[in-house]
Amino acid sequence: MKKDIENRADIDLLMRDFYARAMGDDVIGYIFTDVAKLDLDKHLPIIGDFWETMLFRTGDYGRHGRNPLQVHGELAMKTPLRFEHFERWLAIFESCVNELFVGEAAEFIKLRARSIASRMLEYVGGFGLLPVNVRHTAEAAPDRL
Repeated sequence: MKKDIENRADIDLLMRDFYARAMGDDVIGYIFTDVAKLDLDKHLPIIGDFWETMLFRTGDYGRHGRNPLQVHGELAMKTPLRFEHFERWLAIFESCVNELFVGEAAEFIKLRARSIASRMLEYVGGFGLLPVNVRHTAEAAPDRL
């Protein structure tokens, strides 16, 4: 029986599953492996802090001094980040959540992922093409991620 996302261990499980799928994906895998050259040993603790801050308001992500919009903007300078990339990222993310968890936090993380994907797409030039309930512009609050 599935449970809700309750702690950092749950977030870490979700992130390992997501990145295993995303990095091997035909549509977006190359962005992680060939363009960003993502080192999971370094990235997983950072992204875990990000989602832990989003879900449980720990504030741990702040210690990294990173702005996700800026990081993805720099990535977009290396390769175009298009609607279909964000759409696929979101589909994989939501699939991982749905297969592992059920509950309020699971629904919240999917909502936040949709909002983040939309903001990232706007920031790199796609301007809000993803369907989300609430859209924010990158200019309005670039430091909120």
